[in-house]
Amino acid sequence: MEQSVQVMHWDVFSKKKHKGNPAGVVLDADFLSEEQMQLIAKKVGFNETSFVVGSDVADFRIRYFTPGHEMNMCGHATMAVSFALQTKGRLPAKEWTVETKAGIISVSFDGTSCRMQQLNPTFKRFSGDENQLMNSIGLLKEDLHETLPIVYGSTGIWTLLVPIRTLDAFSRMKPSQSEFPNILHQMPRASIHPFCLETVSPKADMHARHFSSPYSGTIEDAVTGTASGVMGGYYATYIKPGKDVYSLVVEQGIEIGKDGQVIVEVEKQGTHLDIAIKGTATYVDQMIITYK
Repeated sequence: MEQSVQVMHWDVFSKKKHKGNPAGVVLDADFLSEEQMQLIAKKVGFNETSFVVGSDVADFRIRYFTPGHEMNMCGHATMAVSFALQTKGRLPAKEWTVETKAGIISVSFDGTSCRMQQLNPTFKRFSGDENQLMNSIGLLKEDLHETLPIVYGSTGIWTLLVPIRTLDAFSRMKPSQSEFPNILHQMPRASIHPFCLETVSPKADMHARHFSSPYSGTIEDAVTGTASGVMGGYYATYIKPGKDVYSLVVEQGIEIGKDGQVIVEVEKQGTHLDIAIKGTATYVDQMIITYK
């Protein structure tokens, strides 16, 4: 027997509709099975669709699904849920906790922006073949930054941070996703996140693209919240260490016409880095998805 569910479409990290990163939001999703959530996410087709369910350890829990599999965490989808709940007057307070598969995080509203705490960043050096890596995104080894390291980074989800020398290289990128798992032999399910310090906007500090794992069922993420948070940790660790507080702007999505910006806040606490991402979101519309 076919059933239907309402999915809200929010565009995150932009004040304009159809810019930034689209996310699907399903509220009160406890009645859905994991298989049904996966089917709905596949039908929606966004990089992530988020499902809000009850939690015994936080104010609520979010489950995140790409068209291909469930994710431990997703920054822009968390913000989409937060804006959706705020517009319906259903947030428990100005600051609240969210249970994810990666851990419990705190989220709040800061004026018109949503602020999402990230988990402490972890980095691991890439030990694969640099020529193969660069070829897999349509570039040459000469396009790599001369001194910055290639590392896997995570604040809840692993991605490979690839420092690129120049901004013009980003318009030449063409991912060959099927090659990613063999090249990323340390973490074959990781995504690839090239970035550089040249930017289009004079207000931005870093420029990026994000190529999804082939297991996700999508090709490119328009504006990636969690990866932007990891970039903040990378900046404080490898690019300009020595400060106690950083406020950075990451631009992404320009090459695919989905430009948006993420604000990344980094604060050193002893040997740890406290990282948060901030951004806006715009409601687009709702869709009715049928499932069995």
